[in-house]
Amino acid sequence: MRVKSKQPRKQRKALFKAHLHQRQKLVSVHLSPELREELGLRSLTVRKGDLVVIKRGGLRDVEGKVTDVNLKKIQVFVDGATRDKADGTTINIPFHPSNLMIIKLNLKDKRRKAILERKAIGKEELFEE
Repeated sequence: MRVKSKQPRKQRKALFKAHLHQRQKLVSVHLSPELREELGLRSLTVRKGDLVVIKRGGLRDVEGKVTDVNLKKIQVFVDGATRDKADGTTINIPFHPSNLMIIKLNLKDKRRKAILERKAIGKEELFEE
């Protein structure tokens, strides 16, 4: 989903009209320096079960597992990041993926392992040339 226009209204419109397979890329999160060095990747799509740390806002440096990823609104919900409402109920606070950093991956999913292997092979081919 590449938008050539610099106009904010067209940038927003592209986000609102993006298909789900395009939104999947929009929820990619930076990896920690250790993971970056280990995997040879800068960022990955965040998934439920990943351990992330919040890098911006009032809850900076709070670690927690990803409980939900909302592709429709491009939001990530982190366990332990909650807010109390006036009536006493607690709600999860949504975060934009750019404000998070993955510190531990959920590798229980075999599709996730396949993605990592595929990307690693691509990096090796790139450096061979």
